[in-house]
Amino acid sequence: MSGTQILDTLLALSGVLQADQERELDRRGLTPARTHVLWLVFHDGPRTQAELAAALGVTPRNVTTLVDGLEATGFARREPHPHDRRAVLVTLTPRGEQAMRAMDAEHTELGAQLVDGLDEATAEATLRGLTHVLERLTQLIAEYEARTHEESPS
Repeated sequence: MSGTQILDTLLALSGVLQADQERELDRRGLTPARTHVLWLVFHDGPRTQAELAAALGVTPRNVTTLVDGLEATGFARREPHPHDRRAVLVTLTPRGEQAMRAMDAEHTELGAQLVDGLDEATAEATLRGLTHVLERLTQLIAEYEARTHEESPS
């Protein structure tokens, strides 16, 4: 087996997952970015917009726009922070909570379906291999960006 075969399979897998995600989110009236905000709040509890911006790696202005959209569609709301009157917390509405509970259950179910038919050893080896590929890709990208940054004029 060659690295090219693995890369081609990962690219195909990525395309299928992205198309499926877009279809499902569109059906729910969501975008990937808005869903990421909801996912963070669902799993970590109410968060300030600054905390969300840091977690997402985007600007606070970008989070403001995302939360505006989530409020307008009834998935989230802003509430006063209990200890900091300058801050607000982003929380889920009942609609947002229901959507995230459904997505969390579907996430778990799809994960189980993907490994259905694999014995435990094969599933564990697959996870180790994918983890290695992810870590290696992250490292290669960081090295490339460092080289590119060093070569570009300031």
